Amino acid sequence: MKNLKRTFCIALFAGGMTSVSMAQQLPVFLADPTVFKDKGKYYLYGTGSNQGFPVLESEDLETWKPATKSAGGLALTKGESFGTSGFWAPQIISYKGAYYMAYTANEQIAIAKAPDPAGPFRQEKPVALSGSGKQIDPFLFFDKGGKVYLYHVKLQQGNRIFVTEMKPDLSDVITGTEKECIAGMEPWENTANSDWPVTEGPTVLKHKNTYYLIYSANDFRNKDYAVGYATASSPLGPWEKYESNPIISRKNIGYNGTGHGDVFTDKKGGMHYVMHTHRSEEQVSPRMTGILKLAFKPMKGGPDVLVADTASFRLLQTK
Repeated sequence: MKNLKRTFCIALFAGGMTSVSMAQQLPVFLADPTVFKDKGKYYLYGTGSNQGFPVLESEDLETWKPATKSAGGLALTKGESFGTSGFWAPQIISYKGAYYMAYTANEQIAIAKAPDPAGPFRQEKPVALSGSGKQIDPFLFFDKGGKVYLYHVKLQQGNRIFVTEMKPDLSDVITGTEKECIAGMEPWENTANSDWPVTEGPTVLKHKNTYYLIYSANDFRNKDYAVGYATASSPLGPWEKYESNPIISRKNIGYNGTGHGDVFTDKKGGMHYVMHTHRSEEQVSPRMTGILKLAFKPMKGGPDVLVADTASFRLLQTK
């Protein structure tokens, strides 16, 4: 299928509890998750509601609760920004004194603005970014020198990762700058031998003058959904895939469908990757949310290797 996302609910939502006791821990059910650290607090967002984007908060990355400043547990609410359905894969940034959310809705990409990480993220005019065809999974990368790049996925002969330059005010892309980065060509990226290969969920880092493009491959419903990365000397590529991909998969985590997350640093500067997994061996949804530690391993004669500490993987829980 070309529509490769689904929207699921989290167990704790809308600012209230289910009938479960307040003392009981519940799993977090957010797909395509991202964590944003601000003023000593962590905020967790993801695909989890057909009404917008849920947001949870934590002081310690251990237990989570609905963000106290959010509107009904949502950082962005349908009707206050672009989109009527398919609210997927948000990314949060702080830029020029405000907070921005890049996200997918109606299989298009939009950017909304808020005064607080918990929202409300809104647009004065509910519009999507320019671009042809269906495009999803945005990731904004700010390079030295002031250029802003939008990495995203275009649905054309598969899910393919592209990059395009953004206008400095984030109002739209700069037309004519779009370039393909990654497509599913390796055996691990298409274990089902599908005629619609999938690479998606991009995150980009810069380390020692090397750019790292972290991505997921296979259909998200496939138990072999997994995470790999590629490197380049420029944000535009060309990209060279790591020879030992995938670095995160069911084989080293122990959960099916591991992928589509984002990188963040904790209060001590430690690097982590937040992602989703399948609900169980038999059930894909609602997808569970977990994190693990990441680190760079120095290498002679080439870029440092990005290493996933798979033993550190744990599922997130709510209070």
